[in-house]
Amino acid sequence: MVAGGRGRGAAGKVAVGLAVGVLLLGGCARFDESASSPFTTEPDWQDADVDTPTPKNPPTSGSRPDLPCVDPDPAVVVSCLDTTGGLITLSDGVSALVAERTTGRILKVEATEEGAPPAPIEVAKVDVDPTGDGGLTAITLGPSFYEDGLMYAYITTPSDNRVVRISTEGGGEAKPILTGIPKGPNGNRGSIDFHTPDRMVVLTGDAGDPAAAADNGSLAGKLLSVNSPAPGASPEILLSGIGVAGGVCSDHNENIWLTDRTPTEDRLQRVGPDGVATKAWSWPDHPGVAGCVAASDGVAIALTNQKALAIAEADKGTHAITAAPTLFSQDKYGQLDSAAMGGDGTIWVGTVNKTGGQPNQYDDRVVRIPPPSGGPGNGPD
Repeated sequence: MVAGGRGRGAAGKVAVGLAVGVLLLGGCARFDESASSPFTTEPDWQDADVDTPTPKNPPTSGSRPDLPCVDPDPAVVVSCLDTTGGLITLSDGVSALVAERTTGRILKVEATEEGAPPAPIEVAKVDVDPTGDGGLTAITLGPSFYEDGLMYAYITTPSDNRVVRISTEGGGEAKPILTGIPKGPNGNRGSIDFHTPDRMVVLTGDAGDPAAAADNGSLAGKLLSVNSPAPGASPEILLSGIGVAGGVCSDHNENIWLTDRTPTEDRLQRVGPDGVATKAWSWPDHPGVAGCVAASDGVAIALTNQKALAIAEADKGTHAITAAPTLFSQDKYGQLDSAAMGGDGTIWVGTVNKTGGQPNQYDDRVVRIPPPSGGPGNGPD
């Protein structure tokens, strides 16, 4: 994505989304096998035209009724959630699955511009320990999601942090996949994504212990690779020394991007196809890097403390980021945490204002942030 001032560059362009379709019938999750795979080619934000294709039901100036828990802003998908965790957009362009960090619920939500938004539908619920920054902090769809309705989650239990597999068509049953990730008073949040259909990447926090993050004998503070994730999976360490985990996002091609927070700086790092990690950008002012969305030409990052969406443009050949990420929607929705690319080109984010923020009567929320306008002189809103 972009880091300002390129005229009609990444800031003025939008990708066609990657996510997967879901159809909920009679309160049970039924998944559309005709939808495209989540492992299709990653979008290119610099070359995708903001006007083509026409976004389906994009946020506009539609009217909303004056009802409790109905945010008048048409960009808000759903209001009055508990503190949000992971977020997955779906291919119809108007719906998503969102996790509540503290309750362990996974909800299907649907966007609408006019009238009262549909009530969230609970797809699954897992038992979590939400103390500190733990709980249900990440979700992702399984590679065979259409056939078996399986998804994965990063959760905190009373004894550890772990990755579990959830059957959305089997009453929300959760099976442990990767256990024994250290738990601490903080640094418990994690993030997961599939880099390829048979390779999951897992970002773990340091559990409040930087020494454990530097120790390859511990699963704390690591970027892990898990092949063909199943119960009893054995992970490979790709990167050590992670602080408080932000997000991990694959471009589903060559690169894995990740964010974390350390005592000295917040970081955006990239692991290339050669397995070498490089620091792509850092923020000494600690904006609170969180969830991310990757494309072939950059990364979008939710910032919790700075209450904004940061868009960092990367060179398509070298993947280097040479200009400061641009901020969008700053101070508009409060603290942002999770991020996902919508099928209509918008970037969906979840708010975490109920945890250390200044919540209003509509928090917490899921919001669609439209792509910025193209053309010279157009900057952040």
